[in-house]
Amino acid sequence: MNNTEGTVFNIQRYSIDDGPGIRTTVFLKGCPLRCPWCSNPESQNPHPELSYRYTSCKKCGACVNVCPNGAPTRTEDGIEIDRARCVVCGACVKVCPAEALKISGESMTTDKVFKLIRKDAVYYETSGGGVTCSGGEILSQPDFVASVFSRCKEEGIHTCADTSGFGSPEALDKVLAHTDLVYFDLKLTDAQRHAELIGVPPDIILQNLRTIAARGIPTVIRVPLVPGLNDSDENLHAIATIAAEIVPDATVHILPYHKYGANKYAAVGMRYTLDDLAENTPENLARAETVFTGRGIRCEVSK
Repeated sequence: MNNTEGTVFNIQRYSIDDGPGIRTTVFLKGCPLRCPWCSNPESQNPHPELSYRYTSCKKCGACVNVCPNGAPTRTEDGIEIDRARCVVCGACVKVCPAEALKISGESMTTDKVFKLIRKDAVYYETSGGGVTCSGGEILSQPDFVASVFSRCKEEGIHTCADTSGFGSPEALDKVLAHTDLVYFDLKLTDAQRHAELIGVPPDIILQNLRTIAARGIPTVIRVPLVPGLNDSDENLHAIATIAAEIVPDATVHILPYHKYGANKYAAVGMRYTLDDLAENTPENLARAETVFTGRGIRCEVSK
């Protein structure tokens, strides 16, 4: 486990939103959930994939000429990529003069990741920060996460596991063995609605939350608040009940819905389905916060 390989799509240094203090956040590729509001659609596919930023395209056709499989073709708006033909060889990326093409996702070893992590050790020490593994879904790559976290613990670096909770008990055990703090997403409680909207049932998620609570690991429950999809009083009260019963010492973070990642969908050949959805109003956020504080649960609304 000392030098395991994982697939990473981003490493964000100096992060202040993914746990206490200044942190390095390692974003892993691969997620079995399909939340329609996902702000990192490039995290869903577990494998490296070609990303195309059409706004930067110069329509020069260099990528068309060099592709060995005929994946890109010219259109009036730039290029169109047949992703069934694309083998992510990177030939088009190398010749693109506008850097409109890139490969999203890279196989990295624990050694390579930890070299980057260690660069900011002084910031972790002075700010009470550390390292967060996020996704995607980290339980889809448990050996890699456990390897990174184990290396962190050897050097006294705080670790935070940011998870949807959807993964096998064995995967969870591997990660928790080296975890100081858990950020745990709870989106919906109704089983049928959860399966319809997100693509999986919530049973495994709730069972894994119970496991984390039984281990006594500090936990922050994060609730993405999406108007019309999961912001009903009924759903919020149900989440508050789960928080109070399973993790009574947990803090709840409300994450307001935003469209920051909407323009990423086309880049990886996906369609964003919530274009017409309005963002949260201050009143809606305050109402949601009151549901939790009214139950005696610590609650913060993220910016």
